[in-house]
Amino acid sequence: MARLNPLAVWGLLKDARTALEDTSPLLVSGVLSDQLARELGRDGKPGAIRTFGPPSGAAALVRVLAGTPSAEDEAELRAANRARVPVIAVQTSGEATEVPYVLATDVVVCPPGAGFPVPEIVDALVARLDEKAIPLAARLPVLRDAVCDDLVESFSRKNGILGVAIFVPGADFPVLTLNQLRLVLRLAAAHGVHIDQTRVPELLATIGAGLGFRTVARQLLGTVPIAGWVVKGGVAYVGTRALGEAARRYFASVGPAAA
Repeated sequence: MARLNPLAVWGLLKDARTALEDTSPLLVSGVLSDQLARELGRDGKPGAIRTFGPPSGAAALVRVLAGTPSAEDEAELRAANRARVPVIAVQTSGEATEVPYVLATDVVVCPPGAGFPVPEIVDALVARLDEKAIPLAARLPVLRDAVCDDLVESFSRKNGILGVAIFVPGADFPVLTLNQLRLVLRLAAAHGVHIDQTRVPELLATIGAGLGFRTVARQLLGTVPIAGWVVKGGVAYVGTRALGEAARRYFASVGPAAA
């Protein structure tokens, strides 16, 4: 049976530590920016959000607009574009308007009189940043659920596809399990939990879970003579999702203080 490469596992641990070393803040600016910053920064770590300074050095920019972008709005959006800082525009006018340097999918419209739609802003931010949102989630709890939802779904889907695509017996184990380890480590990072040698038992448990899911798939394949690849892909998807949700609950319970 194929085995995991220890160097590959070490590389995943190193990547997880690197993610937590990124302390780039979220920049929130524009009209009512202080109010939105308070809502996005609730229970967050000091310095995770700033409301002043240039876009350079920020993980992302959330620019709050009041209708047609002003010259000041455009100047900051242009600066963010030049610095390659992702931008989410929040339109408080209640109407979707074209915003220079910002994709239409990255514009969140606030319903009149309803306050900031924080969940929609968070979803747009996480979709724009993808896995680069992980270091922010470690310091801004308001982002964490959306980041974890995205990670669990993404890795489950990847493993489901790989479960279908890999036909060589045993060849799927290291690939699927490395993806499961990668998912667990990213979920840990999103919760601000450091994984080191003291957490090796958790990694071993993950590998054991991977073996368990593979055994289930093999048993099911023996009873399903037709379209066994569907079963294999389904087990890989469901198994990875179950593992991700369990890891998510665990890291939420221990928190960074216990890391």
